[in-house]
Formats: sequence, structure tokens, C-alpha cells
Amino acid sequence: MKISKSASRYAQALLDLAIEQNKVDAIAADMKYMATVCAENRDLELMLESPVVKADKKLSVLNAVFDQFDKVTSMFVELIVKNGREGYLSQIASSFDVLLKAHQGIVPVTLISAQKLDDKVKKEIVAKVQASITGTVELTEKIDADLIGGFIVRMGDNQIDASVASQINKLKQRLTR
Repeated sequence: MKISKSASRYAQALLDLAIEQNKVDAIAADMKYMATVCAENRDLELMLESPVVKADKKLSVLNAVFDQFDKVTSMFVELIVKNGREGYLSQIASSFDVLLKAHQGIVPVTLISAQKLDDKVKKEIVAKVQASITGTVELTEKIDADLIGGFIVRMGDNQIDASVASQINKLKQRLTR
């Protein structure tokens, strides 16, 4: 999902408020729950994006669904709805998680391999990545049999492609020139 600048700015404002109010954990849990609920309920997303449904109805639905939220989060959601930005709530929740990880010094790294890597190889790859960054690595593993062998490491906008499929494609391109 592409996150808009508006959603990112709202998420940054919420993170700043959470830090100021010393409620980072509570608000982070609320945003994670909101992201999950929005991702699992397409009808909720459609209702939030609908210009036909009035803001007060949207707010009452959100208050009913997210009644366990911290007071700061509830007030933030109310402000978003009053400003007519409720269609951005799922993006704000996703962006909040990304910004929180950056604030905490956590760097998300995705390791894609053709088959499950053993722990020794995985630790070597993580150690190499850890040496090139400042912060803590949060590793997510994925399996993609199309790689044939090797692995791909994705970290933000950077990608290291050490897969057999990539090497075959490069060789094919050189041979067909």
C-alpha cells in the first residue's frame, strides 16, 4: 500500500503526541489493532472512504469498533474524522508503525530465499547487514521458489540480489546483446 504524504504527516503528529504524553506503547497497540481491523474488513474501509456516509455516523461506528482505545487515540481519530480525513486512517496506522520503528532504531529487513535457510547462514547474513547499519535488525523471512537458489535482502529502498534466477537473467541478457 502506498502511503500518502498526508497520512504520513498525521502519523508523525500522533507519534510526537504519544512521545510527549508518554503513551507510546498504548497508542502503538491501538494503531496496530486499527491497521489489522482495516486490513481485514473491506466494508469498514469502504464506509470510511464513502462521501455519502456522514461524519457523525462514521465517528459512531469507529467509536463502537475501537471502544477500547486510549483516550489520546480516540481524540485523534475524532479529529481525523472532523477534518474529513477518515479515509486515511488505515494508512495513518501503517505509517505510524513505520515511523515508530524508525524512532526506536529498528530497521526492517526482508530476507527472501528459495528455501528455508539454516540458522548459521541466516545469522551470517544478519551480521553482514547489521554491520552496515545503525540500529537493530528486524528480520522477516519469505520463501520464493522462483529464485532457484541464493537469496535477496531488502532493506528500505535497498536490495541485494544474490539469487540464481537473477544471475541467470543477467547472463541471458549478456548473451543476447
